[in-house]
Amino acid sequence: MEVTTSLAHVSENGEFRFADLNHTLAMTLEPEACYRALSAKDSRFDGLFFVGVESTGIYCRCVCTARTPKRQNCTFFANAAAAEHAGFRPCLLCRPEAAPGRSRVDAVGRLATVAVRRIEDGALTDTSLAAFAEELGVTDRHLRRAVLSHYGVTPHELLQTQRLLVAKRLLTDTRMPIGEVATASGFASLRRFNAVFRQRYRLSPSGIRKTKKPAGADSIIFETGYRAPYDWHSILDFLASRAVPQVEFVRDGKYLRTAAFSERVRGWIAVSPVQGKNALRVEASADLAPAIPQILRRVRRLFDTASEPEIIAEVLGDLAQDRPGLRVPGAFDGFEAATRAILGQQITVSGARTLAGRLVAQFGPSIETPYPALGRGFPGAEEIAKASVDDIGSLGVVGKRAKALIAVAQAVATKELRLLPGSDVQETTDRLCRIEGIGPWTAQYIAMRALSYPDAFPHSDLGILKALGTRDPKEAFANAERWRPWRAYAALHLWRGLSAAH
Repeated sequence: MEVTTSLAHVSENGEFRFADLNHTLAMTLEPEACYRALSAKDSRFDGLFFVGVESTGIYCRCVCTARTPKRQNCTFFANAAAAEHAGFRPCLLCRPEAAPGRSRVDAVGRLATVAVRRIEDGALTDTSLAAFAEELGVTDRHLRRAVLSHYGVTPHELLQTQRLLVAKRLLTDTRMPIGEVATASGFASLRRFNAVFRQRYRLSPSGIRKTKKPAGADSIIFETGYRAPYDWHSILDFLASRAVPQVEFVRDGKYLRTAAFSERVRGWIAVSPVQGKNALRVEASADLAPAIPQILRRVRRLFDTASEPEIIAEVLGDLAQDRPGLRVPGAFDGFEAATRAILGQQITVSGARTLAGRLVAQFGPSIETPYPALGRGFPGAEEIAKASVDDIGSLGVVGKRAKALIAVAQAVATKELRLLPGSDVQETTDRLCRIEGIGPWTAQYIAMRALSYPDAFPHSDLGILKALGTRDPKEAFANAERWRPWRAYAALHLWRGLSAAH
């Protein structure tokens, strides 16, 4: 089931509200309504559309603090790539690259959605469009047509816009040499980077750098936006109770963890809310500079910054009344989330945390950090795929779960299983359930966190059954129909309410 978000619906007193229309999750860009949202600088629409200003050649977010342009000078776009395709360059004041992302269910067309998510994860960085299309089971012509019809730009134009926006962020917020910025952004050469940057933005990379004093050399600091309200304390409590020793910890209202992308690109990150702004502060150690684009994408997933609380609260009704800003914690890494779900089968949260800590101590890479509580990375699928059942069993993991863990690791390592947002949910959960030791609860939990699927619902969960006052999973499943397509958020509210009651 889908839900349409229309900007056209305004209450009698002039306030904007979200409406459920035709059961389609598509954004309706109606110019007059967009202009009213722009004039009000309404943060609820931040990232849902961008405005190109004809008189300046610049495109902005609706929350830009610059003077509101005249209506006749405004053209509205569903995404940054479409604005740049039309010849507009990004605003240096409101920084479109820092806008909250569109949540997965907003896009019309599963193929276009999956393709764009994979492109955002770097799918076209080291492969051709034809090979990428073949991986998705279509021709490159069909893929190009699908993306163009739903986003107004080609896959390569989306990729180039993404690379340029990443480069602009690195130039603005870091002291990385321009050559390293070009490489980290995905450009094959500095010459090509300079040429594309000047052509698209009519500014040199060094000119962008002069617009803001960069961050310090020991760490790199960014901000990533979200739509209010945001229940920071709830998501922090969730992560703190499940923090894996030596990989992550919570201190003074801040989430910290290790990250490893290669033998040379390893370090730590810290995430905390920005006072007075609808944004999170993301700090990364300098050694992680080449992986900044991946880190920002993973942080957004982990902290669910693309969520639209106004829409969700309207669908959930009384269930979300007390905490409309509750978010579904995603995953910093899909395989990590799946591993932790398997380890947590039929045991307590603290028990699962203990097992995960043992797994990290045995197989996780060593990482130097300034924090005594952080010293190892979570092991990747390749490491676990090579382990034996006895290796995993020696950590206290029962044989059936050890076999399931190794099977998942092997499937991920060979790319038979992709635990990424945008992956086909039904196909992925079916593939998981074919592995001995993995049932619907585990598959749904993995879909919820690793795939960031907002309609995942582990209806056989004992906590959810208790919160709904039933012992019958089928009854719980039927009861949850009213919360589609946001059942993952309903599950978080049910779990949270059960904890609060005790």
